[in-house]
Amino acid sequence: MIALLTGDIINSRELKDQNLWIQPVKNLLSNWGEPPKQWEIFRGDSFQLEIPDPKESLLAALRIKALIKSLHNPDENKRSSPIDVRMAIGIGTKTYDAPRISESNGEAFVRSGEKFEQLKGEMITLAINSPWKEWNIEMNLYLKLAGIQMDSWSISSGELMSEMLSNPDRTQAEIGEVLHINQNSVSKRYKTAHGEDIMAMEKLFRKKLSQLL
Repeated sequence: MIALLTGDIINSRELKDQNLWIQPVKNLLSNWGEPPKQWEIFRGDSFQLEIPDPKESLLAALRIKALIKSLHNPDENKRSSPIDVRMAIGIGTKTYDAPRISESNGEAFVRSGEKFEQLKGEMITLAINSPWKEWNIEMNLYLKLAGIQMDSWSISSGELMSEMLSNPDRTQAEIGEVLHINQNSVSKRYKTAHGEDIMAMEKLFRKKLSQLL
């Protein structure tokens, strides 16, 4: 089994410079492989990413979310990023391995696509679709509640969570050095972003999925 992330950038057309998000997202997606086989950006603001180990899929989605929320438009003086991201995680088999991820197929691709099409109607920005219906219900409730907080992350919260999720072994002091803030500011931002709850949810996701795979 694999995990397949299908996503798009919300309000990307409002940006004068699309490079605000394109290059940072490309750099991040490259952590999981090479395009266009492992990931691909298409239709201007949509993307897909294959995660070989489904247990890593939520962490990948959270890293993408934090990155997007950390982006700052230099032409605007705002505390919040002008864009956001919507993503669906599909878990299942991969039955056709094509040179381009957009041409591959299997249960993971179908489930990811189906859930992604439902996101707008459900008014949520992150959800999962797996073979286990009861688990889907439970995890999607957690993701919906977490999304209420993550959707409102400020740029500073996005920056902090991006660093935390990318480098979980770093201390708050080390994170502060990267962000050029003191440890007290790191702690305050972490609390404001509900970082401890987000991290706990990711660990729970990983634990429960390990019992199913």
